Amino acid sequence: MSSEAQWTVRGVEPADEAAWRELYRGYRSFYERPEDEDAVDRVWGWLTDADHECVGYVVVDGTGRVGALANVRRFARPSTATTGLFLDDLFTDPDLRGRGLGRTMLRFLRNHAAEHGLSVVRWTTAEGNATARALYDSEATATAWVTYDMTPQLGA
Repeated sequence: MSSEAQWTVRGVEPADEAAWRELYRGYRSFYERPEDEDAVDRVWGWLTDADHECVGYVVVDGTGRVGALANVRRFARPSTATTGLFLDDLFTDPDLRGRGLGRTMLRFLRNHAAEHGLSVVRWTTAEGNATARALYDSEATATAWVTYDMTPQLGA
């Protein structure tokens, strides 16, 4: 692959399924999620369901080769009475890292949000993900907010 390949972003298409699945498995593995084809199937189903809130994008070269993925969804922001775009997943093929695919996706999402009147593009990442954080720090502003997860439990 030439380092001068032109990379662009578009919505996922049915023909992207095999490449998307490979990348998404890599994403899950990177974050030490167990192998789970049911989860991969479910997320692909969400992305190909026009009525589901999750939307998938891919970064492709001129031949249609998929090099990166992003899965996003809109979210309400009651404190500002606006709607934002949440970037749930961003993953680049490890063999293509350092070629600007992640930056291409982030800039696409920034423009997409502006074109649709969204107030922010927001995401989280692992504190120790230094490579990704260097990119994120060059494109966005880290916030002072701390993220919490609570496990649902009846009768708690």
